[in-house]
Amino acid sequence: MYVSPLREPLVTGAKSYKQVTDDIIRPMEGKPGKLWYAGLTLALLALAVGGFAIYLTVWDGIGTWGLNKTVGWGWGITNFVWWVGIGHAGTFISAILLLFRQKWRTSINRSAEAMTIFAVMCAGLFPLIHMGRLPLAFFVFPYPNTRDLWVNFNSPLLWDVFAISTYFLVSVLFWYMGLIPDIASIRDRMKKGIGKKIYGLLSFGWTGSARHWSRHESMSLILAGLAAPLVLSVHTIVSMDFATSVIPGWHTTIFPPYFVSGAVFSGFAMVLSLMIITRKALNLENYITVGHVESMNKVIIATGSIVGIAYVTEFFMAWYSGVVYEQYAFINRAFGPYWWAYWIMMACNVITPQLFWFKKIRRNLAATFVISIFINIGMWFERFVIIVTSLHRDFLPSSWVMYYPTWVEVGVFLGTFGLFFTMFFLFIRFFPVVAIAEVKSVLKSSGEKFIKKGGRDEKQ
Repeated sequence: MYVSPLREPLVTGAKSYKQVTDDIIRPMEGKPGKLWYAGLTLALLALAVGGFAIYLTVWDGIGTWGLNKTVGWGWGITNFVWWVGIGHAGTFISAILLLFRQKWRTSINRSAEAMTIFAVMCAGLFPLIHMGRLPLAFFVFPYPNTRDLWVNFNSPLLWDVFAISTYFLVSVLFWYMGLIPDIASIRDRMKKGIGKKIYGLLSFGWTGSARHWSRHESMSLILAGLAAPLVLSVHTIVSMDFATSVIPGWHTTIFPPYFVSGAVFSGFAMVLSLMIITRKALNLENYITVGHVESMNKVIIATGSIVGIAYVTEFFMAWYSGVVYEQYAFINRAFGPYWWAYWIMMACNVITPQLFWFKKIRRNLAATFVISIFINIGMWFERFVIIVTSLHRDFLPSSWVMYYPTWVEVGVFLGTFGLFFTMFFLFIRFFPVVAIAEVKSVLKSSGEKFIKKGGRDEKQ
């Protein structure tokens, strides 16, 4: 009888159900190590720098940034789009891969969902800063008011408000729904004290009964159905901030699919960057395996290739349009004063990911980590190139000007990293990095212990 080759196990080390719980919760039960304290301290320092930069921006005005009459959008909007893109991998992994029943998502979805929430929080800072008066942020919401003012529903900037707030809300619900069974496991393992009471409150009385699991599964599918379209719609709407304008280099219909694929591309790169370190630091190599890394690298190949095709298509359509302004916008990107930013973008986003076609590189953790960092750098430069090079030379040569960011802009960006990593360090300290219940659900079908046992039974 022919027996097909064994699939690569998603959980290695011949783990039992109890060992799965012990391994994943153990980092939370002991005292944090020196590396955790060092990382949190650096993150808090970066957050403090960002807070001071935001204070200067709000107190002294937007003149503290390097913006001018020609380049009205600079690092702020670049960082906004970049962070929104980073947040796309979590929902893609948790929602779309859940609907397609991809079992390899179970070990990485929890951290990816957390990164989504933290990245959207970082992105949300920039529109608020751009408003100038933070206490008046509620003006962007449509509600009856005595000012006799109404929001402009024709503006894609308003669409951003609805898209990102909805995305954040659904992402938090999805993330927390998955956490409830695991929080209950932590509650049951803790001794009496304030910690047990807090986790008991957060678990909403979860008992693990058949009724609870049935409702949990139903709710997960409903939220996945709601979140899946958001993966496509959020960055589509962000791209319309540019595509609905008449500025050469922005006014193009390719932006929605181009931005969505780029967002998933950069999001997966960020997940890889953090998970490769986290799996080693928390001794989770048996749960976040080389097979998981390879699967994510395959998604990076696919989305990176789409991004590369989009770059080429943009140049072709600029030439084919016959519009001299459109043609000049793209020539200026590649050979103008910001040529270095364009070619960094091309090298990092088009050339570097193609190395993943080779299986040895795709399964090499050090190479994957380096390439994922390059991709994140390249995707930041992509947003910078789209925004700044399209603005700094407009229709009037007399208005041409260079844009240089100030230290305040750099400080705000550094502060968002501080916020992101502060939240991430607190997350890995107080919540399971890997979804315990979901890993257990695939243990019998994809665990090393059970796969080998099944293989022997088949041969007999």
